[in-house]
Amino acid sequence: MTSDYTGVFQDTEAVEKYETVTYAPDSYASRINDRQRDYLRSLVRREFPEHPPVQHDFACGTGRAVRALHGLVREAHGYDTSAEMMAKAAEVGSRAYWHLVPQDGPVPQPVAAGFPAIVTIFRLLLNVDEGVRDRALAFAAKVLPHRGSGLLVVENHGNAGSVRHLRARRHNGERWFAELSHDEVGRLLARHGFEIVERRGFSMLTPSLHDHRVARLADAAARRVPGSDAYAVNVLYTARRLHA
Repeated sequence: MTSDYTGVFQDTEAVEKYETVTYAPDSYASRINDRQRDYLRSLVRREFPEHPPVQHDFACGTGRAVRALHGLVREAHGYDTSAEMMAKAAEVGSRAYWHLVPQDGPVPQPVAAGFPAIVTIFRLLLNVDEGVRDRALAFAAKVLPHRGSGLLVVENHGNAGSVRHLRARRHNGERWFAELSHDEVGRLLARHGFEIVERRGFSMLTPSLHDHRVARLADAAARRVPGSDAYAVNVLYTARRLHA
């Protein structure tokens, strides 16, 4: 992750705000998180019916993805550059082994915990540069050396094909505004030997529309339309390694 990320989240107040304000109950982020949790749990039950996987959560933050899979994995490992984020993760009840990793240098070595495995990378891609994205996917490739090793689930919380793109010009150059297209995410995964096998969108709305009841009803209806994932603001991509 970038020095910006590590610097910001060495501040315990910033970590507290992230957990209690950004993800406050009934907030935009927490609603999406609830939908993602349901999807992840369904995915794991469907794909690993007999042998629970080991979870490797890269850029684990406060452990949202870890908590999402409590009870469905045989163990979980969280990796992050911020000790403060991982301390908050443990404090709020995320159950995992925590691993502090350097922000640059060689690709971190995952814990050898066996197969099958599921790698989760949430809320990272938009916050870092291309080099860090490649580092994260190289880590995932280490965990999942072949197609039968398990699954990778990556989040894009700024789909360039969504209504969020309408704000791109106004926020041009701002540090915390970025977007990625489905093609860009696909190319990133392909560079590291992954292919997308499933794509799921979780909201057609931007945060500014979250409090409008009519917009939320329209969002719920739109998400049931086949193909609407292409236009969702927040998207999860599930992938497997290409080679056997």
